[in-house]
Amino acid sequence: MKKSRAYLPATEQAAAALAAQIAASRRELGWTQEALAGRLGVDRHLVAKIEAGSPSVTLGIALEAAIVCGVPLFDVRRDELSLIARQEQVRVALLPARVREQNPVISDDF
Repeated sequence: MKKSRAYLPATEQAAAALAAQIAASRRELGWTQEALAGRLGVDRHLVAKIEAGSPSVTLGIALEAAIVCGVPLFDVRRDELSLIARQEQVRVALLPARVREQNPVISDDF
């Protein structure tokens, strides 16, 4: 039996927002769910799950659906995504590779 996972409300809201953008863009393009599924190389039922806002859908497929439908990601044009990726990779490279959990400061001032 598959375990159900609880998601944060913000995660569910983000999935719902992306789902609505994908569904709207697909319809504006005049594509059926079957047509989008064909472009993605997946089953129509997976497209239905994406458009239902299911947070269990693979991130790669959801992003691929958004890109294929022309949904802007991160509030930038499609051709700017590689620049953002490089900038964030530089930022990650400047941060420590290992992160140690900070010991909490205990206040004994009562």
